[in-house]
Amino acid sequence: MSFSVGIVGLPNVGKSTLFKALTKKTVDIANYPFTTINPNIGVVAVPDLRLEKIAEIIKPERVTPTIIEFFDIAGLVKGAHKGEGLGNQFLAQIRNCDMILEIVRSFKSDKVEHVDKDINPERDIETIRTELLMKDLEALEKLLSQLEKDTKGGDKKMIRKLELFGLIKETVSKGNLISDIKLTDEDKVELKEFQFLTEKPTVCVLNIDDHEDGEKKLPAIQINLKTEEEISDLSDSEAKELGLNSQLDQIILSCYNILDLITFYTIKGGEETRAWTIKKGTQAPEAGNVVHSDFKEKFIRAEVVPWQKLAEAGSWSKARELGWLKTVGREYVVQDGDVIEFKI
Repeated sequence: MSFSVGIVGLPNVGKSTLFKALTKKTVDIANYPFTTINPNIGVVAVPDLRLEKIAEIIKPERVTPTIIEFFDIAGLVKGAHKGEGLGNQFLAQIRNCDMILEIVRSFKSDKVEHVDKDINPERDIETIRTELLMKDLEALEKLLSQLEKDTKGGDKKMIRKLELFGLIKETVSKGNLISDIKLTDEDKVELKEFQFLTEKPTVCVLNIDDHEDGEKKLPAIQINLKTEEEISDLSDSEAKELGLNSQLDQIILSCYNILDLITFYTIKGGEETRAWTIKKGTQAPEAGNVVHSDFKEKFIRAEVVPWQKLAEAGSWSKARELGWLKTVGREYVVQDGDVIEFKI
């Protein structure tokens, strides 16, 4: 199971620079809008010291981390919701992502022109917010038009949907994000299939200069992405020698956490120690299905031990001997850091 993050922002704010630093891929970076017309996709390992500790104990042939996909999406501009600057295409790409990583420019540079001529992070955030809201409003209007036709037969379920999306449209029309609306779990299920842009969780990154602290009043991760790109071109030993520390792990983990994800681990003999991603609250059979597509149906039980206890025991057999392995059934809710052996 993989989750995807759309890197979003105005042109020339550092989106492709961040993507290159994250993935160490060479991407097309140029000082003009719409360089990245088709989104680059990069698979990034989630930093995990627990996996390293487990691997030290098990000593497997392979260690496989869990991952997040990052989509480098070309820059939005004012009017994107109306198709300006290939906006409809870019907004559709955002729709397919699980969350938004919003890059906002604070750095000044005579070599890299801002699309709106001057540097103003608050204005840029508002521009992106407006474009996403307007696109959602357009989608809601089309949906409501269809629902009005479907409710003429008096179907109670359709009438309830019409009321729900009418309320959401009213909220969005006032400039409020769908993610800010208090919805029931049932309502959230109704919304899921439509992939509204302002329902998606968002992390904001402020791309700053070395000599500035950034806009402290903005709720954002503050980072110099040009420096991160330079660090990514160095080996670990070279970066250490120069005293350079990357902040990219903070971004990756912030995305992981805001998506409400947790990690569990499997040990396949001495062959592989592997980390897996699931949503918080996932039960054991569904977690097994992430490992193998038929585990959910064949699931009988599982043996589970917290990774700390496995590390303390020093081996799976010793953890069993100490009575630290717990046998669980179908109702067990997997916890972050569980090491699991599925029984089928």
